Amino acid sequence: MTLILEHISKTRGQGRHAVQALRDVSLSLAAGELVLLEGPSGSGKTTLLSVAAGLLLADSGTVELAGRRLDAMDPGERRAWRGRKVGFVFQRANLLEGLSVHDNVLVAAAIAGVAPRAALAEADRLLAELGIAELADRMPAGLSGGEEHRVAVARALVHRPALLLADEPTASLDWHSGRQVAEAMTTLARQEDVAVLVASHDPRLGPFASRVIGLADGLLTPEPA
Repeated sequence: MTLILEHISKTRGQGRHAVQALRDVSLSLAAGELVLLEGPSGSGKTTLLSVAAGLLLADSGTVELAGRRLDAMDPGERRAWRGRKVGFVFQRANLLEGLSVHDNVLVAAAIAGVAPRAALAEADRLLAELGIAELADRMPAGLSGGEEHRVAVARALVHRPALLLADEPTASLDWHSGRQVAEAMTTLARQEDVAVLVASHDPRLGPFASRVIGLADGLLTPEPA
């Protein structure tokens, strides 16, 4: 398994403002599958993604990512492992406006420590796989919402992570653009052998998922039979 969460609990805030965001959550993801985590705003989806990436430490429970326990690492080790093993796609693409599509992807590769020649080849390959190779020299201002998010997917995968985490990646997109992004993440999960965890309440994503899991008030709901 690429990701194994066991008995994760997490409280956000303190005192009377404390909220138990996750309650004894156990979840595993295998390479090549896309798991959709559904739930309303405030259900704990973003907290779960943050714990899975090691951005937050759980109050109790264990997190294993690509064979290593995140909760057993010191902060520096955890940051380095996350940089190598995790890619992120968010509701907003957050591309660097002063850089072309190609350079946005290459900057992400450089930050992740990918060698320049390998980064160039991987960026070109991903843009072609995502059907946006012809946009490589375009600036973000000239992209549609769906195109921006496909660039964001390429940026998240350029360092060949084991796990892709997506937080409401289609919420701001129209039907056609949202479908393009969902198709891209599903196809690349299988082709690249990446485990993908998508937190969303967008019903359009259901048909693309290997599994759909609900989260409400910090508790996972049973998967349908």
